[in-house]
Amino acid sequence: MKKDHIPFNWPHMTGKELYYIAEAHFNGRLAGDGPFTARCHRWIEERTACRKALLTHSCTAALEMIALLMDIQHGDEIIMPSYTFVSTANAFVLRGGVPVFVDIRADTLNLDESLIEAAITPRTRGIAVVHYAGVACEMDTIMAIAERHGLMVVEDAAQGVMATYKGRALGSIGQMGAYSFHETKNVISGEGGALLVNDPALSLRAEIIREKGTDRSRFFRGEVDKYTWQEVGSSFLPGELIAAFLWAQFEEAERITEVRLAAWRRYHELLEELETQGVLRRPVVPEECRHNAHMYYVVLAPGIDRQRVLERFRAAGVSSVFHYVPLHSSPAGLRYGRAHGDLEVTVRQSESLLRLPLWVGLTEAQQDTAISVLRSAVTDDTR
Repeated sequence: MKKDHIPFNWPHMTGKELYYIAEAHFNGRLAGDGPFTARCHRWIEERTACRKALLTHSCTAALEMIALLMDIQHGDEIIMPSYTFVSTANAFVLRGGVPVFVDIRADTLNLDESLIEAAITPRTRGIAVVHYAGVACEMDTIMAIAERHGLMVVEDAAQGVMATYKGRALGSIGQMGAYSFHETKNVISGEGGALLVNDPALSLRAEIIREKGTDRSRFFRGEVDKYTWQEVGSSFLPGELIAAFLWAQFEEAERITEVRLAAWRRYHELLEELETQGVLRRPVVPEECRHNAHMYYVVLAPGIDRQRVLERFRAAGVSSVFHYVPLHSSPAGLRYGRAHGDLEVTVRQSESLLRLPLWVGLTEAQQDTAISVLRSAVTDDTR
């Protein structure tokens, strides 16, 4: 980390990661599905109460497995927000699916559940929800809609590890969910992810798809006397070194979450005055949601030039970023998907959202600096 520079993110290590990596090497197990992978699987299953957890080499890989498990065919439609990372759509486009982009709520920036039903057509196969900033979508309503129409619900919970909706872990509510352990997330392994299977009918196929389309996992459990190619699959496993690193993070997941929440709450308190002045809006967390402090963002008021604010941050040595360019307006989104409605909220929020530095180890002095720069920039724009 450069002196006097405040990075947007800084990967946190608990202190045991390298020890566990050395242990994996000592055990002679570097390929996937070794002892550390098994520990991580158990941790996710016990933490979330999902039917089966399977580590993957990325959240993108977990989403691609979901598309395979759904048997997505050419022309099948999947309803999703446009305000999300490209992997949410790409996973289905790879199988010939068509993303149908629906607008988001102005408060949580999650998929607007009131707009879903009108977007359903005879080609609709599922609803892909994205829990933005680790704050849950309105899952009861969405699950009820899916049940009425015979659709699957998949949770892109890339940002949702350690977060809940009405006491249920994100990723464990729909038929399937996906986690990310990318270095920008709360609990990390550099790259990495996990598939959460909640429908028991999909568990065995998930193992097969993850193991290159073979029943290799059953062979190693002694359930078959040889393993063979069963269906389409790929190599979605992470190596055991990744799992060893991740295990050290899982051991400290509660502490990591609490530290991040403390920083999040401090930002929230310090920014109350600016929200009262009407120059920005702070994040909204519904009562039924327990978030994980994945990020702290503000939505700038109309008339405030976000690029100018970003330049002020850059000049002060503080890294601040905005988030997604809406998928429905991107070249690939226009080519492979379609928008349902004008997505007015998506466009407006995507042009005014700003994320502040947040990571384990961020000091109060660094937070004060970030707030000071933000306050100066937004008040200058409103004079």
